[in-house]
Amino acid sequence: MNYSMNYHYKDTLFRAIFGTEEHKDWLLSLYNALNGSDYENVDDLTLTTIEGVIYLTMKNDVSLLIDSQLTLIEQQSTFNPNMPLRGFFYFAELYQKYISNDSRSVLSTRLKKIPTPAYYVLYNGTKELADREELYLSSAFEKPCTVPGKFEWTATVVNINRGHNESLNKKCKPLYDYCRFVNRVKDNLSAGIERNTAIAEASDWAISQNLLDGYFKERKAEVMGMILHEFDQEKYERTVRSEGYEDGFNDGFNNGVAEGRENGARDRAVLAARNLLKMNLGTPEQIALAAGIPLEEVLALQKEM
Repeated sequence: MNYSMNYHYKDTLFRAIFGTEEHKDWLLSLYNALNGSDYENVDDLTLTTIEGVIYLTMKNDVSLLIDSQLTLIEQQSTFNPNMPLRGFFYFAELYQKYISNDSRSVLSTRLKKIPTPAYYVLYNGTKELADREELYLSSAFEKPCTVPGKFEWTATVVNINRGHNESLNKKCKPLYDYCRFVNRVKDNLSAGIERNTAIAEASDWAISQNLLDGYFKERKAEVMGMILHEFDQEKYERTVRSEGYEDGFNDGFNNGVAEGRENGARDRAVLAARNLLKMNLGTPEQIALAAGIPLEEVLALQKEM
């Protein structure tokens, strides 16, 4: 199986698994599980990404049933009550692109049909949530709307933590394997195991379990690079104590601290590369891909060590 994706250090493991053309079948499985559908033709699925989320459309299938649904799927480890507003921004941009080739149609006297929106947030943080929770844009209105449902936008938060939505995992084996791996890392960290060791052990365990049909074995260096960023030990401990902070990787609207986030991400990329070198996990070329930094910097780090 050939995994040739060049992962950038900002990618999350979730998006690396479900957001690639190579594994549209995994994404289709996730789509079916979330929507209760049974589509089989991956060619009916058009995939792209927008600001770190997975964006897909479903075309007419072979039975001529029309789905015509525009879907965004985002994974979050921090609960964010502003998700409806975030989704509202996303879809405004997507619909503008959808009608960009026929801008006059919105001025027509005929109703312009658009795909039905669906916005899913798959949550695996530490805050206790119900299996599914609907977040509404109207909750953010300074003055409550007196007409129910007027000017509404919805984000469906799906809890994918252990003990929640087991039926969803059963319907989508790639999601089940992803959750098993993340839970293994969490369990190791909760047991007090040092971050690098916790992630390395979980990676080896995932390989022994053949999770994602060998994906972890084939892409071990890339997985290590991504997960090292996602599971910063200090950040994890802060999350265990309180959910009252914003995750720098997932919140794209705090522009005032964007530069600081970029610098922090850069520092973590170098740290991840250094850790991968220490653990001898991959060649310099593979580590450069995993950490998202130039090969020359990896070679320089190697010489320093």
